[in-house]
Parts: sequence; structure tokens; C-alpha cells
Amino acid sequence: MNPVKVGLLGLGTVGGGTVKVLSRNAQEIMRRAGRGIEVVHASARDLSKPRICDTSGITLTQDPFEVVNNPELQVIVELIGGTDQARELVLRAIANGKHVVTANKALIARYGNEIFAAARDKGVMVAFEAAVAGGIPIIKAIREGLAGNRIEWLAGIINGTGNFILTEMRDKGRDFADVLAEAQRLGYAEADPTFDVEGIDAAHKLTILASIAFGIPLQFDKAYTEGISRITRQDVGYAEELGYRIKHLGIARRTEEGIELRVHPTLIPHRRLIANVDGVMNAVLVKGDAVGPTLFYGAGAGAEPTASAVVADLVDVVRTLTADPENRVPHLAFQPDALSDLPILPMEKVETAYYLRMQAQDRPGVLADVTRILADQGISIEAMLQKAPANGGDDTVPVVILTHRIRERQMNEAIRRIEALGTMAGPVMRMRLEHLTR
Repeated sequence: MNPVKVGLLGLGTVGGGTVKVLSRNAQEIMRRAGRGIEVVHASARDLSKPRICDTSGITLTQDPFEVVNNPELQVIVELIGGTDQARELVLRAIANGKHVVTANKALIARYGNEIFAAARDKGVMVAFEAAVAGGIPIIKAIREGLAGNRIEWLAGIINGTGNFILTEMRDKGRDFADVLAEAQRLGYAEADPTFDVEGIDAAHKLTILASIAFGIPLQFDKAYTEGISRITRQDVGYAEELGYRIKHLGIARRTEEGIELRVHPTLIPHRRLIANVDGVMNAVLVKGDAVGPTLFYGAGAGAEPTASAVVADLVDVVRTLTADPENRVPHLAFQPDALSDLPILPMEKVETAYYLRMQAQDRPGVLADVTRILADQGISIEAMLQKAPANGGDDTVPVVILTHRIRERQMNEAIRRIEALGTMAGPVMRMRLEHLTR
């Protein structure tokens, strides 16, 4: 059979990696897909820029619409990032009857419902394995490998930049700003690191994972997002002292009231496997009712790890080019007319345990005031640390408290009342705590 002709939008790190993997593993890929896969047309903003791949035999252009309108192409691979132009290009490709592969998590999280509906109307596929966790095949695992399970919850380290920063803070006792600057020098973080360190990138990915895990529409705007920029090396040290590690987790959980969808710094017992995922690596823990907890670990970014997922999607598309569109694996794992209307819970209704750090005056009765406020809100204490006063005449001391599980609404009120005490210096630092066993 003739090779499948592919158009590539973007020849940067992942685009170049995709061309390299397709070329290097051409025979193996053909054996798996049943046909060859060839990139024959590609767009790039700067055609003179050096590439990590051999582009001989590929028609190059600066106009991505020239690629999506090429009638000879059967599949378009979108790797330009962003949402506005990417959305227009993907919808144009679909309207032209072309299948689409994308690594664009923001595009899928924000516009996936619209894109998938358009694809169903045209009988084409939109594949997006590379949008979450780089080379880890987590979307296929949940959508197909765990299809016999009722997914109860998932928790993931799904941003390598944040994980690198927290690992360096723990291992070397460094401050957040210092490690962030190094991450930027190493290319792990962008010049504007907001998407990574404030959890937006992770929230895009979590939105996608929650949809395929629970069969709900994509609802990025309802995800709770909190970053890691307020975490100090003292917080990291106190967590270690108490037997925990801090990770920037995306957590999605099914409850009787609805779906929890949240990204925030989280204390995890240090013996949990996911607590020992370090550096720029990613990991996703998925709990199914039949299989129990399963952990998926690997490189979450990079040229060839992400290209691995892109090429796997291309193989899937090629395998199903002749399949009945009605019998393909649904984009969000569940049949489109069977998606659930379970609501996304507001954060104040979420129940979890907490880490609290406060700077309190070193005098009798202060801790009694704090514990009384917690008791008034029905919050019980699991552990407490009170550190010695610092040198230099400071009359305040850090106090660290771990609590048992309680609703966020009650914790918010407790923190408001603690901060109103005249014996507190500055705001209370709050992080959630998850044991990941239920």
C-alpha cells in the first residue's frame, strides 16, 4: 500500500524529534501500522533555522495553512503550540477531511469539546497522546487499558519544571528563586515561567485526564490552580522532618457530590513511589476499582520522548484509516452521548488534610489560641512542630501543624481567624496533604 502522507505544523524540538523518529524507525513503524508514514509537507516560522532532523524530501513553507489545505495529505500533525492559530488550523484541517494529531494540551483543554464535535461530524480522528506527560502513554492507558475499571481518582506530577524546582529545593536546600533561575538557564523553564510554576500547564493536562477518566466534558475553567512560588526551603525541610515530601500535584477524584479537579502543592508520605519521582520526570498514579493503584512513570517532555507519543498516535490513525468511524475509540474514552453531567466541585467543598505554617509570638497561650480555633472548626491535629526562636532578638517562632482531613471551607475560616490573632506575624502558609491510599 502507498505510504500515508503527513503534514507537519511546527519544526521545533518536538517536530524535529518526530521527523527523526519516523525516519530512524521507519521499518518498525510500517510493520506496526501496516503502511509507511511519511512527512512530505511542513511549516516553520523560520526556514533558515538549523534543524535537529533531516528535512530533505519535505516541502517547507512558512504558511501553515498551505499545509492544512494540501489535498494530498491525509493527516496533519499540529505542534505549533498556543491556542488561537492552532485552533483555526486544526478546525480547517478537520473541515478538509484530514485526521489530526496534536501535542497541544492548552488547545485540547480549552477547545477540545468543539474540536471533537467537528471531528465526529467529518468522520475523522483527533489524537492527542502527546498532550499529557510527554512519552508516558497515559491517555491510551486510561482510555483503553483501564477501560474495564471505574476510575476512582488520579494524581500526577505532570509538569517537569515544577518537579525539578522542588527536587532541588529539597536535595540542596536552595531557595525557590535561585532554582527557578537555574531551570531557566537549563531550558527547563521559559523566560516567563508562569504556566509552569503557577500550575496552569498542569491544569491543562489534568483537565484532559479527568475527562477521559470520568467521562465528563473538558472543563478547564473550573479547575482549581495554585502554584509553588510561595514555598520556602524551610517548608520543604519541615515536610521532610515530618515524613513527607512536597510535590506539585494535579488531582482528580470522583466523589458522591461531583468531581474534584485541582492543582496545588501537596505533601505526600515520603515512602509513596510518586513521592520519589524527582527532577524533570513525570508520573501519574491512577486508582481503578478493579486494578487498584497503578503508576505510570517516564519523561514528560523533550524531543524524542514527546515524539514517541506523536508517532504512536500516527500509527493509531493509520491503523484506523479504513475503519468504520462509528467503531473507533471515542476521543474522551466514553461514547459522546454517554458523557456524564457530574459537576466539578468548588474548592471549598473539597476534603483533604493540611499542612499549616505560621510565625507566632513566643509566649504562653498562643498555641492554645490556635488549637482552640481549629477545634471550633472541627479540625483535629495529626502532628505539630514548634521550632526554637531565631537568633537576633526575634520574639517569634515558626509553628507547623498537620491536620486530619477536613473541608476546605472550614480550613479557610480557621486560617482567617488565626491570621486575625494579634500574636501572628504575617499570613499562614497552607498546603494540602494527601496520603493517596483512598
